[in-house]
Amino acid sequence: MMTRTERERRRPWRGAARLAIASLLIAGTGSAVGCLDRPIAPNDPRTTSTIVERLTQSAVDKIDLLLAIDNSGSMADKQDILVRAIPDLVQGLVDPRCIHLAGTQAPRRADPNTGQCDEGFQREFEPVRDIHIGIISSSLGGHGATSCAPVETTSLSNNDMGRLIARSGHNVGTNDLETYLDRGFLAWDPEQKLDPNGTPGVADPGDGEADIDGSDTNADLNSTSLVEQLANMVKGTVQSGCGFEAQLESVYRFLVDPEPYLTIEVDEKGNAIPKDVDTTVLEQRKQFLRPSSLLAIIMLTDENDCSIREEGRNHYVANTSRSFRMWKPRQECATDPNDKCCLSCNQKHPDECGVDPTCTGPDGNPARLSEEEDPVNSRCWDQKRRFGFDFLYPIERYKKAFTEATIETRGGDLVQNPIFMDLDETDDDSSIRDPALVFFAGIVGVPWQDIARQNAAGEPDLLNGLNADGEPVGGFKNADELSVPPTVMDGGSYANTWELILGDPANHVPPKDPFMVESSEPRSGANPITGDRIVQPSETGSNEINGREYTIPQSNAGDLQYACIFDLPEEQDCDTQSQSCDCRLADPGELNDNPLCRPEGNGDPAQPGDRTSIQYKAKAYPGLRELQLIRDLGAQGIVGSVCPKQLDNANAPDFGYRPAIGAIIDRLKTVLGGQCLPRTLTLDNQKKAPCLILEARNTGGNCNCDQAARTPVLPEHSQAEKAVRNLDIAKASGWDCVCEIQQLEQEQADVCRTDLNDNALLNGQPVDGWCYIDPSIKVGNPDIVAGCPPTEQRIIRFMGEGKAQQGATLYISCSGE
Repeated sequence: MMTRTERERRRPWRGAARLAIASLLIAGTGSAVGCLDRPIAPNDPRTTSTIVERLTQSAVDKIDLLLAIDNSGSMADKQDILVRAIPDLVQGLVDPRCIHLAGTQAPRRADPNTGQCDEGFQREFEPVRDIHIGIISSSLGGHGATSCAPVETTSLSNNDMGRLIARSGHNVGTNDLETYLDRGFLAWDPEQKLDPNGTPGVADPGDGEADIDGSDTNADLNSTSLVEQLANMVKGTVQSGCGFEAQLESVYRFLVDPEPYLTIEVDEKGNAIPKDVDTTVLEQRKQFLRPSSLLAIIMLTDENDCSIREEGRNHYVANTSRSFRMWKPRQECATDPNDKCCLSCNQKHPDECGVDPTCTGPDGNPARLSEEEDPVNSRCWDQKRRFGFDFLYPIERYKKAFTEATIETRGGDLVQNPIFMDLDETDDDSSIRDPALVFFAGIVGVPWQDIARQNAAGEPDLLNGLNADGEPVGGFKNADELSVPPTVMDGGSYANTWELILGDPANHVPPKDPFMVESSEPRSGANPITGDRIVQPSETGSNEINGREYTIPQSNAGDLQYACIFDLPEEQDCDTQSQSCDCRLADPGELNDNPLCRPEGNGDPAQPGDRTSIQYKAKAYPGLRELQLIRDLGAQGIVGSVCPKQLDNANAPDFGYRPAIGAIIDRLKTVLGGQCLPRTLTLDNQKKAPCLILEARNTGGNCNCDQAARTPVLPEHSQAEKAVRNLDIAKASGWDCVCEIQQLEQEQADVCRTDLNDNALLNGQPVDGWCYIDPSIKVGNPDIVAGCPPTEQRIIRFMGEGKAQQGATLYISCSGE
């Protein structure tokens, strides 16, 4: 029986294939194996099959990890929880657990002195020995408006410009924390090999961090440790940034934007015009982002994204002057925001739309909303319905950024996407990452109950929730599990969890979970999964998700009802807090029935009415735009809840953000570790699989396929080669060399199928190439696939020089479909 962690690690990327007859994924630096999603009939590869499927390279040896942290008000409590999760994140990557091969013993750590697992155990994946870790904030200023300008007396972090931050605290204007070569990010380098002028294994001035945590040692020449310094950097993000949180655009600006602006000017017509190029961002990107790394973005935020388009008059929505109000929308917007006549009253309308009498104000000008209808702190939700215009960048912008080889400039020209190009041609890393090596994880506003795996009783259960195989692994659902119908209590029929937590944004259909509906007014209904009912402000009662709805004070300039709330580790008195606090009213005479605030008298949270200024809970709003991107990215997207289940038992698997970090590590393990095959291939009488494997890479004009385990592509396979060379990523990567990797035959194939050594010899000669192993049809050694789930104990194995070369991308084409 397998351990539940190992089962999850070995689960293939079902649903990830987009191009292929058969999908295969390889990863890891130990045994190179692959996965196929369907059976293939016996046949030799032939040119009638010109569809190819990408394989992830098997030599992922570095990670670039970007933490995108919301630094607006109310984020300090979430940042503190993230700090407590950093050891899980770091240890999970640099010191992966040892898994019992037979599955009868619990996972354990490797020997700290030797780094080796005990007999009968193996690593989940090889430790990652080269990691860049950087932090950016959500603050990009007012996007052309005067709001959120950096001010020394209030906040210097209103506009961090998408640059790396490593500061020690509030109103620190520069990166004053020690980072790798003062570049603004940390570098994990236990082998002390990053210094190009140094000696590998010997601490040199240009080497990175070699101490994981605890006291500083002589393993490196700096005075810090990775966990401690990363924790300091997260704390230094603070919560004094801009309230128009541009979480997604900040990531885009740092990683992708080919011409990040330096300033924004507003012309005499009110149009925002980006000016010049921020060379600091470009230089930081060049130093941080390696072309062949696994790129992982982890976003932490408690609000919906508000990435305002930096063009035209979109900045009007960020004008927070109390004398300024947005224009009314036409009446069509209330019933169908997609109606062609749903426009702002300040826009010219098509003749067929006719005149909307509500669009003319008392002064004869386009009508504007009232202060009650347009509070300045609530401008970023449901914009098309409320204003007749969407001021935000479309989510498609960010999906393309993480998946496509080319992107548009400000002027609309197509250029290479920096994520898929070599930004530093002076170093020795010229390989281009595969899009399958880009991951986006969001720890966002969504009830943990909605995305947790459910136990046999249908209850959300972070400890014993069942995975797709019915095993009690706990944790959050992965992309496949989010895409199937959940178990619900309301008797409804839902296509998938996304229908509950996201709805259909393209058609302005709200989520079916009322807790995920953005609204300033009290909502109604019940959570379909738990049955928790929304409690109105005047009612007696409380629920486990957001407590209850509340009366939003007019003096607060706007707010939304909460998606979820959770207990603060330490209560705070908002009357004495200078930083953001949710139980302090601008007008003390107004009603405070906020569920974040401790109740009066006996402290019963079920009682309606006024509450104290003591804040004892924290909140999150529906993170719909972040969730939309995660959904659209499919297997490359990972979701976690910013509202933890509990903060009392630090050793429990459901503590804080441990489930979210666990979901991230589990997803990355499918690339860093090996994969297994869910179905059996039908072989020929020589036990050969009917598949062709091609290796594509950029050799700088030095292509050579006449080497171990490789041959030039045969004429009869030319269509498969052509299909590879015509891919967008091939052009962006400059692939000039496509070779076949040979499938082993006869005695060499037998060695591949039976010998546990990945670099085995036959008669003193190396065995180089690949073979198919499936003990269920008496092909291969069962010990080689012992780490696979019982129903998936088969692999494609690469031996010796048959493994993917560093920086190469592999493709498979199988015939017989």
